Amino acid sequence: MRREHPCYRAAMTAGQRALALKTNRVFGDLPAQEIEWLAAPSREVEYRPRDYVFMEGEPAEWLCIVKSGRIRIVRHSKSGKHIVLELLGPGEIFGGVAVIEKRPYPAAAQAMEASVVLKIPAQPLIAVSERNPSVIRELALMMGRRLRSAHDSMKSLAVDPVEARLAATLLRLTERDGERDKRGLALPFHLTRQSLADMCGTTVETTIRVMGRWSRSGLVLDDDGRLIVADVERLRAIAAADA
Repeated sequence: MRREHPCYRAAMTAGQRALALKTNRVFGDLPAQEIEWLAAPSREVEYRPRDYVFMEGEPAEWLCIVKSGRIRIVRHSKSGKHIVLELLGPGEIFGGVAVIEKRPYPAAAQAMEASVVLKIPAQPLIAVSERNPSVIRELALMMGRRLRSAHDSMKSLAVDPVEARLAATLLRLTERDGERDKRGLALPFHLTRQSLADMCGTTVETTIRVMGRWSRSGLVLDDDGRLIVADVERLRAIAAADA
């Protein structure tokens, strides 16, 4: 596994970092002084594709916010296989609950593409959250939403056929992040067949075969690496199919 080779940027001033925090749902209700307290020691870090922001089991030293790019949250098995639990885009937070609970990161975070991450160190985050319960509340709500999504994914892995799992995963991504154009809903990022397979608990060969069939039938289009779902209702019907 390739470790990170981060590049620390000076592109954002403390004021700009404070504005980024103020517009984030988790920190939006904080007083200006508390925002500044968090912004001052935070840092903006660049990651190359496949660099790890942190590894599973490492001490939780930073709450991270995706500024640009895409970060995937990954669990690794003892056999060397891994499953992608979540794909996170701009504005989304990761690693914060482990920081608050003072426990190791439960999963790894890896850049899918060139990404910039705003990182807040643990000590000021914990101090601010102790003074402002709204931070804990918003993090808990965020985790609740992600746990519901993870539960649905795990249930699908256990009982659904591969094609239904692939359809459900692609549908979830396009409905959350998709951009409407004349051809359908387009993902604004490059999603490899390997990443899609890892999210569905199947092989890349099976994913290529199913995606190829969907492409030939016009259900899914590939626009220079960006997937476009041309028929959302048809994909929804495949996702709902019984085993």
